[in-house]
Amino acid sequence: MYKVMIIDDEEALRSLLKRTIDWGAKSLEVVGEAASGSEAINTIDDLKPDIVFVDIRMPFMDGIEFSKLAIRRYPNLKILILTAFDDFHYAKECIGIGITEYLLKPIVKNDIDEVLDRVIATLDTEKENRRLLEIDEGGLRDNARMGDIEEYIKKNYKDADFNLTVAAGEFGFNASYLSRKFKEEMGCGFMEYLIGIRMRRASELAKRGELMYRSAERVGIPDPNYFGKCFRKYHGVSYSEYVKTYAK
Repeated sequence: MYKVMIIDDEEALRSLLKRTIDWGAKSLEVVGEAASGSEAINTIDDLKPDIVFVDIRMPFMDGIEFSKLAIRRYPNLKILILTAFDDFHYAKECIGIGITEYLLKPIVKNDIDEVLDRVIATLDTEKENRRLLEIDEGGLRDNARMGDIEEYIKKNYKDADFNLTVAAGEFGFNASYLSRKFKEEMGCGFMEYLIGIRMRRASELAKRGELMYRSAERVGIPDPNYFGKCFRKYHGVSYSEYVKTYAK
């Protein structure tokens, strides 16, 4: 079963797309959604989607910018751009960065069904090719201590582009292997650990009275909306409430 992610700043469209397609009949599963490209880029490592629907026009990080980052991390990711703008310039730019399909809003079920059938066929072929070419993971450099990886995360958490794939490449692992190895040894996922470091640092900045958008940038989450969600989830209160309570 392949995983699907939907990224659009309009909640109504995300809901409509989830209802319109019979995902199970195509052996697909919607594993997550996001309201912006920057929110999605911070969750994609945990969700590991095979297919992404993304709106071309969104705040903070638009669909093209997201796609450039996502494809650089995951070259085999299938990105389907959704847009209400029938504009050749956009279509050309999408094709140039390796986006799989370019679909116009309003969404048409038959069009999306046809696109998904083509994408699934491609994924099936690539999966079989990877199986045939797969080598023993024992050949990876498995001598890296988890302490080294922890230190590497602590040195790079401020970089908004830092993620599981980057860390895996640094230590000679593939991303899925490091994900398993990290969870086995640390008891939590890589992204959960990274967010924890970022949120603890954010709390230090909040105690100094730092403005939220500046704290967000300094801990590697430039989208203030997504930063706010992470902060509240981790600390149980909003950033502004935390500042009021603890700032000196």
